[in-house]
Parts: sequence; C-alpha cells; structure tokens
Amino acid sequence: MDPVTLVGGEHAVLLIHGLQSSPAEMLPLAKRLHQSGYTVHVPHIRGYGYQHGDDAHSITHWKDWHAKVVAEFHTLKQQYKTVAVGGLCIGAVLSLSVAAELGDEVAALSLLATTLYYDGWSIPWYRFLLPIGYYTPFRYIYSYREREPFGLKNEQLRKWVAREMSHKDSSMAGAAKLSLPAVHEAELLIKSVKKSLQHVTAPALIIHAVDDDVSSPRSARFVAEHIGSKTVESILLHNSYHMLTIDNEREQVSDATIRFFDATRIAIAPTLPTMESKLLSVTMRPISLYPL
Repeated sequence: MDPVTLVGGEHAVLLIHGLQSSPAEMLPLAKRLHQSGYTVHVPHIRGYGYQHGDDAHSITHWKDWHAKVVAEFHTLKQQYKTVAVGGLCIGAVLSLSVAAELGDEVAALSLLATTLYYDGWSIPWYRFLLPIGYYTPFRYIYSYREREPFGLKNEQLRKWVAREMSHKDSSMAGAAKLSLPAVHEAELLIKSVKKSLQHVTAPALIIHAVDDDVSSPRSARFVAEHIGSKTVESILLHNSYHMLTIDNEREQVSDATIRFFDATRIAIAPTLPTMESKLLSVTMRPISLYPL
C-alpha cells in the first residue's frame, strides 16, 4: 500500500505501522486524528513494510528504518508547528528509537502494543530456536507464518483476515509470513531501544492489551519504568489482542490518543473528561495494578 497523507491543521502526527505490514493497519487511527484536526502521515518504509513481491532479500537494516522515519519527521517538522509520533508493535519500538534521538522535538508519543518481548500467549514454543538461522543461509529459506488469532480478538475480523491470507500474501493485519531477516533486524532494534529509553523525553501514552497474544504487558511495563519522559500515561485494555488499531477497542485507542495529543499540545497534563473516563474504566486500568 502507498503512503497515506491526510492534510489537516498546523499540528501533524507521524504514524508507523508494524513490521512487514502496511499503512492500512493505521488507517482507523489516522482518520480519527484527521477528523480531530491533525495532519497525519503514514509512510511506507522500504525494507520494513511489506509490498507484494517482497521476500527475505528485501529486508534492510534497522538503522535504515530509523533513518527513514527521522527523515519523514523532519519533513513534517519543516511544514507544521508540532509533530507527534505514534506506532504499533515494532512501529512503537521504532517510534521510541526516533524519539530517543530527537528528544524534545517530538511533541508526544502514542505507543501501541509496544513489542520488546515476544512473550504473548500465541507465540509458539519453538520461537527460541529462530536465532539459529539468523547467521546461516537458512535465514533466506525459512519464514514464520502468521496464524490465528492474527492479533485480533474480534472474531469477524479474524475470519476475514484468515480468508485473505489463505489466498493472498498479506492482509490488513500484515504479511502472511515474516522472514527471518525481518525478525532479526527487529530484535536488533529492540536491543538498541532498551538501552536508549532514558533518552526519550517526549510525553508518552502507552496502551497495551492484557491479553496481547504477541507481546505481554511486560513490554509496556518495561517502557513505563525506564523511559526518560516526565509525563507518562499507561492504559491496559481488556477486550483486544495485539492489533489495537483495528481490534474491538480501536475507538477507545483513538479517543485516548487524541485526548493525549491535544493535552500535551497545549502543555497541560493529559486527562480524559469525567464522562469518558467512566466509560473507559470498564476496559482500561492503570498498568501498575498488574504485576508481571
């Protein structure tokens, strides 16, 4: 899918999709942000995202991904008053990598299903064997096939994605297969970000699902405890899996992101209106309540 740009007001948001996926998975959030007055850009990152025909040899180094996002950020910063950054899965990790370099230039962060650990309940037991293939020709042969629940608790969406992946090489949830080079580069990025979290100073909103099938809330806790930001809000969802931007609570994710960006943009503590807080309290609780 081509990059998505929705031109709005003088404040911009740069959204980063997940590993070997496309801007499509960020569209629900992008459209809501645009409706709220933001200019939104969701780039396609060569060697990180997925396009029909890509294979293991198409994957580039994680530092190239980082450099591309930094360049996209600077392009927006030249045209708009502020630029916030948001990402899903490894896109959230990439957002943190960029924020660690750019510091206070980043207006705010929305970190969705941040993946620092592949420890979700659907991850196969044999995943620990993957590094064996990282430095052998096997890396260009083996690929990890996505399988149910595809990060989706919504059963209708899950069935639709399953149908798409049965006869196509991708869907809204991303590529049908993840190559070893892609997974390896993502792990190198994760390793770098864990070491640089203290350099992230932008206000950060961390949203994670209790039942994330790919990465448990341990990742969200790690970010909250090690990030250098003075303003950090953590939310746990109870009716979604990994794909927060398209799953059951996508509207709550958009609402929380918009409120947080609005609040940080006008330099006040990010809060939700009383009525909305009561509504979200059914599915959202402070992350500190959940020991990992």
